[in-house]
Amino acid sequence: MYSAQHCFIPFKSAVNDYELPQRFTFPFYYEPHPLCLLAAKELQSYLSTQNDWQHNFGLDDAVDNKSGAIGKMFGVLLVRNSNGELGYLAAFSGKLAEQNLINGFVPPVFDMLTQGSFFQTGTLTLNQLTEQLQSLEKRPEIEALTAKLAELQTQADSELEAIRAQIIENRKARKQRRTLAEAEQNPAQLNQLNIELGKESVAEKFELKAAKQNWDHRCAEVSSQLERLISEIAEIKAKRAQLSNQLQKQLFAQYRFLNPAGEFKDLNEIFKTAPNQQPPAGAGECAAPKLLQFAFSQGFTPLAMAEFWWGASPKSEIKQHKNFYGSCQGKCQPILSHMLEGVEMDPNPLLSNPAEGKSLEIVYQDEVMVVVNKPAEFLSVPGKNVTDSVYARMKSMFPQATGPLIVHRLDMSTSGLMVIALTRDANKSLAQQFIARTVEKRYVAQVAGVVQGDQGEISLPLRVDLDDRPRQLVCYEHGKHAHTLWQVKSRSTKHTMLYLYPHTGRTHQLRVHCAHQDGLHLPIIGDDLYGSKANRLHLHAQRLVLNHPVTNERLTFEVDTNFNLEA
Repeated sequence: MYSAQHCFIPFKSAVNDYELPQRFTFPFYYEPHPLCLLAAKELQSYLSTQNDWQHNFGLDDAVDNKSGAIGKMFGVLLVRNSNGELGYLAAFSGKLAEQNLINGFVPPVFDMLTQGSFFQTGTLTLNQLTEQLQSLEKRPEIEALTAKLAELQTQADSELEAIRAQIIENRKARKQRRTLAEAEQNPAQLNQLNIELGKESVAEKFELKAAKQNWDHRCAEVSSQLERLISEIAEIKAKRAQLSNQLQKQLFAQYRFLNPAGEFKDLNEIFKTAPNQQPPAGAGECAAPKLLQFAFSQGFTPLAMAEFWWGASPKSEIKQHKNFYGSCQGKCQPILSHMLEGVEMDPNPLLSNPAEGKSLEIVYQDEVMVVVNKPAEFLSVPGKNVTDSVYARMKSMFPQATGPLIVHRLDMSTSGLMVIALTRDANKSLAQQFIARTVEKRYVAQVAGVVQGDQGEISLPLRVDLDDRPRQLVCYEHGKHAHTLWQVKSRSTKHTMLYLYPHTGRTHQLRVHCAHQDGLHLPIIGDDLYGSKANRLHLHAQRLVLNHPVTNERLTFEVDTNFNLEA
């Protein structure tokens, strides 16, 4: 069923006039090759019309798309088969219609859903342990014993505290008796009294000790009963964790990835040098490794690749229907590095200097601070591969400057105003203003669509996507508070120009708040992470208001945008 001829898809359209790729696609950042665009268009036509299987992509307005809708990443791989014929392979990430195997798509690297497989058997065992664990945790004896132990401890504390208080009062009374006796009694009588008072003190101490031992004994009995139940639960948890770890390692060993040299590596080997030495969930299930695995195993020659999103966006992520995306960093980068070893690829654009040939305009300058107008595609601080940045340029222009120079940052793709501190004291003063949020910032953004309403606010907590940095996710559990005010500046039939006022300074805050379905649901034009590529990201830090770090004078700086409404 999954032979080369079943998965190799000849083009429906004529392709003789197309120029073939000179190198394979750099999978993490690319412009789809025209033949990949054609293959994707044919696949999308099939997805729109097929009746072979059912999957709720969230695209049908006639059904409740919010309930159970799951968009999906698809991939196409341009290949030559062993006969020299040009065609393509198709794949989907994860499961589709609750299946791993669907006719016309390449199979998974390992099918964990195979009936009777070790994974199915192991999962069944884990599920049984989970059910047993849940049953034990719900036993009424645990709740009753826990409550009883808490009640006994409260009673013990109360009684022992009362005894201690009485001992203190008795001690005061004995001291008073002793003082009176010293004035009225002879030495023999005083000695006898001291003996009696000492016996009373010892008796009280024994009474406290006996009471404490009694309560300790009563609490220990209940605690022992509770411990037996809890230890049984702990043993099952430990057993489940051990079996889960063993099953996971066994599963990872089944995902064996091939490269053009005929070398296999499984997930355990591939991720052994990763930070936590553990493959992330879903590693190996993405479209890209599936496509390459099948191509290499069948003797096909891969020429180019593209992946696109089909369907509604996940609630936490931002995925645009039909948009093309690079392979993810966390799951796919280590796998594809092995699979594409020795393959000549397009150059990695992240290794080139985006600021080359661009100048940094100085808007304001004095002895302690500088305000610059940063161009788009210009780093604020040095990156991993590129050092040219606002920081580097300022360091070169002001070699006498002290302190860290950079007070705040703009995304590489965002243009606009940045303030630079030339002294440590100025940096401290300006940084405190940003921390206290007394700095007024206004951005201009052009979004792809017509915004309803004239103004509003967006509050969506953000955190980094650990599997695909630097993308950000909306996450109400672990995200940091992010708050933006917006106001319409102007509209056209296709675009809206906005003023954006960020009250917090989270990474990609304005880009996510515009693009996310719970924000404006309209990406900023040119946003290659959360929307579609264009000539540039249409986001500009247009206005900056702050106090001078020395004179405390309120200063306002403005620089107009260099994009227009119809761009």
